[in-house]
Amino acid sequence: MGLVVAQRGVLAKQGARYSIKKSHGAVLRCSGSMARGGGGWISGGASRSTRSLAVGRPASSSSSASVAAEEGNSLMTFDVDNARDDGMTEIVFQGPSQPGLLATLTSTFSSLGLDVRKADIKEKEGFMHDVFWVVKADGNRIEDGDLPAVKSGLASIVACANQGSLSKRVRPKLRVRGAPEGNRAELLHELMDTYSTDSVLSIEQSIINHVEYTLARSRYKFDDLEAYMATSYSVRDRLIESWNDTQTFFREKDPKRVYYMSMEFLMGRSLLNALYNLDIKDRYREALDELGYNLETLVEKERDAALGNGGLGRLAACFLDSMASLNLPAWGYGIRYQYGMFRQVLVDGFQHEQPDYWLNFGNPWELERSASVAYPISFYGHVSVHDEGGKQMFRWNPGETVTSVAYDTPIPGFKTKNTINLRLWAAKPDREFDLQAFNTGDYVQAILSKQRAETLSSVLYPDDRTYEGKELRLKQQHFFVSSTVQDVVRRYKERHDGWDEFPDKVSFQMNDTHPTLLVPELMRVLMDLEGLGWTKAWELVTKTCNFTNHTVLPEALEKWPIVMLEKLLPRHTQIIYDINWRFLQQIRTKFGDDWERISKLSIIEETDDGQKFVRMAYLAVVASKNINGVAAIHSDILKHDVFNAFYEIFPEKFQNKTNGVTPRRWLAFCNPPLRELITETLGSDNWISHLDDLTNLRDYADDPEFQKKWQEVKAMNKKAALELIEKVSGVSLPNKAALVDVQVKRIHEYKRQLLNILSVIHRYDTILKLKKEGKADDIVPRVVVVGGKAAPGYEMAKRIIKLVSAVAEKVNNDPAVGDLLKVAFVPDYNVSVAEVIIPGTELSQQISTAGTEASGTGNMKFAMNGALIIGTMDGANIEIAQEIGEENMFIFGARADAVADLRANRSTYQPDPRFNHVVNMIRTGVFGWEDYFGPLVDAITYSDYYLLANDFPDYLRAQDAVDQKYKDKAAWTRSSILSTAGSGFFSSDRTIREYAKDIWDVEPCPVEE
Repeated sequence: MGLVVAQRGVLAKQGARYSIKKSHGAVLRCSGSMARGGGGWISGGASRSTRSLAVGRPASSSSSASVAAEEGNSLMTFDVDNARDDGMTEIVFQGPSQPGLLATLTSTFSSLGLDVRKADIKEKEGFMHDVFWVVKADGNRIEDGDLPAVKSGLASIVACANQGSLSKRVRPKLRVRGAPEGNRAELLHELMDTYSTDSVLSIEQSIINHVEYTLARSRYKFDDLEAYMATSYSVRDRLIESWNDTQTFFREKDPKRVYYMSMEFLMGRSLLNALYNLDIKDRYREALDELGYNLETLVEKERDAALGNGGLGRLAACFLDSMASLNLPAWGYGIRYQYGMFRQVLVDGFQHEQPDYWLNFGNPWELERSASVAYPISFYGHVSVHDEGGKQMFRWNPGETVTSVAYDTPIPGFKTKNTINLRLWAAKPDREFDLQAFNTGDYVQAILSKQRAETLSSVLYPDDRTYEGKELRLKQQHFFVSSTVQDVVRRYKERHDGWDEFPDKVSFQMNDTHPTLLVPELMRVLMDLEGLGWTKAWELVTKTCNFTNHTVLPEALEKWPIVMLEKLLPRHTQIIYDINWRFLQQIRTKFGDDWERISKLSIIEETDDGQKFVRMAYLAVVASKNINGVAAIHSDILKHDVFNAFYEIFPEKFQNKTNGVTPRRWLAFCNPPLRELITETLGSDNWISHLDDLTNLRDYADDPEFQKKWQEVKAMNKKAALELIEKVSGVSLPNKAALVDVQVKRIHEYKRQLLNILSVIHRYDTILKLKKEGKADDIVPRVVVVGGKAAPGYEMAKRIIKLVSAVAEKVNNDPAVGDLLKVAFVPDYNVSVAEVIIPGTELSQQISTAGTEASGTGNMKFAMNGALIIGTMDGANIEIAQEIGEENMFIFGARADAVADLRANRSTYQPDPRFNHVVNMIRTGVFGWEDYFGPLVDAITYSDYYLLANDFPDYLRAQDAVDQKYKDKAAWTRSSILSTAGSGFFSSDRTIREYAKDIWDVEPCPVEE
């Protein structure tokens, strides 16, 4: 009677063909590529539901035999012997080594119902000699009658091995310092020498394994959330393989690394992004379909990671994507916020902040490192001075210590094996629980230290209107920086005994001023803990630190009170004073006692009332090797205005690096219909990695057939966007032909959402007048969408949100207006919402006062997806106009070089009557809440710092131009195509290449085949 071969979770690669041929012992032969899964082999025509395969009785049952698929010394052979060891069957394989063989053999033994009791794995110069001693499930060796059937199964493996068809996805063989060597190293490599199989059945088995073993749920019944979690763990398994190989490869090659430090990383959802980057989305969709689940439904179960708020955090996320895709040896560092910034809820039009419980159900994408990566972080206390071997040493004696624990998130690249890392820090108490306090009845004190420590990583940007809020922000920044510095120094010391190579191996990038405490913390570690002198430590700091400035607004350039800094970080305060003194001495040597110049350059600011502050941006400029702005106009303002005094001393430090966005998430992944059209038109998807290829679309801008296809794609995306806007805003939008006009960004006076809503009021008033005159037939219907969060302590921004809601309430319910104008506010705007709204947007508002927006990246995302921009010549709008042509945009407003004079003469400026009229409508209560809106009205009536009155007439002119072009569908579509075609420059891949070459001096380090 033949042996039954159990098929546990058989996986068959699509398109492969397998056959089973009986021939003198039922030898299974490979007639195509072989697929491996949880065990067993199957013929191509068999159903996936097959769970067993009977191998017929062989003609012979000899006790010992050597079998090879073909004759020849260079081929693999195997031998099965029942006579050499009592109680066990010995199976020997020898021949050329092949990746995937060991895993395939062990899987096959399991499928045959055999247990490997011991093994001897040997490999030398590409040839292997592996011996296995196996028994059946009952503990006895294989019976002679069943030996031929076992040989049949093993012969098929050998046949496929000799055809080289066991695996095509081979993992690199890497060396790890301190790891076992010799045969044990060979065994550890061979056990996982191939990447996970991506066949549909393999994916199904992987998902079900996680349902059962990770989630401990029944594989026969699990809901959509559990299916999402299991699917994410399954994808993460594949990321971990490449992540481990990438990090091991980096350790082996020891390249110079980039450490990108940012308080924000606005990552968005991870599941679809990972599936696209790994190029396995279609197979996962099919696998989930067969399991009875819908991929798109599961995607909606993922909460956006609440690790950022606006453009700063989203830029950092785009940069990580590009660093991974360009194979750069880089890590991101940030904080793992438990509740994010906040979840925005509108109640009667007022913003309310709620905790964002994004971690309530766990985060399947992160890997906690509490057992291996944790550091002590100190606060308060005092500094003492000691003599050690005739050398004066400073010792910080902290008054409070918390523990920083690492959480790692793999960041995959596109069309590469490289997967880099985002390491986030979470604060934990240095002791979890005060048992003594608990036992004496003080239950609150028992958990107080735990709560106090965890507060550090609870919320992004705590409200800083109080002293406690300001102190918490400063503590967060030190917690983040100190964790990162300790981690980077540890990693460097693992490979290097001295410090001379530190600048050749490390490059820090400070994303805005938040990480500036890096400078004194790195000095402290190098001097107080590593024993370096000031001169050497300062040399290392100034050769490794780089600073990106993201703002020109004075209030956004961080300053910390010396009183607070001395209390919280006494040693750092000493170091900052020393840095400032030494720097100013250099200035005095060069310029003499020019006290006006010295006061402008001093890191320490002294106010008229005797208060002292540390100007963090100045500290970053003094200590950094390179300083860059993020758009051409912004960098010029830094050089000639904000940091002009520094630019005059060391102009070589200053650069421009115009921002970019990742074309993967913001075009290829979020807009599949447009991706397919572009790929079909250009002949390949090479443009996803080389966005400059989009310029070839210009050849099709006037092609009627291509325009028709473009319009169909836009209509499809517009429909999806309107459906989402209706769902989240509660506003009915029945007119699907209306122009979709969108302004979504952080709410701030300089971004001028108020100017937008003033124009909406004007449009509303105009519609009412034209309706009365019977002249409304020519009006272009609009849906005006506004979205974004106001900082909890920013009252003016909150009033703007309420005004938008009040105008929406009035306009949307006025039957005289009907469907000609609708206004919707999108609450809790985030990356996932943006991925739907941006592809469907037709008009994008980028209307900041000239000279106030550093760059903006929303403008790039909208233009990339074919939206037309109405905007000022500010930030990256200037460079966008250069790339796509001003004729394809609606430019208005004062230029940056005129702003100062306009502000100086604002008190004598006579606003346009239309401006006065709409302001008066708010003031007189047409939209209600006139008292609440009073400060808004006063701000634009008197000081009007952001020049709304000055720009209003030209803004209305630009809006009229929008209406006229929208009536000409061919002209609008042409400009839409040219917007996308001109977006190639705004890929973050281009930006990161420039950083790598001009600032970091790092080279790609792709994992070798």
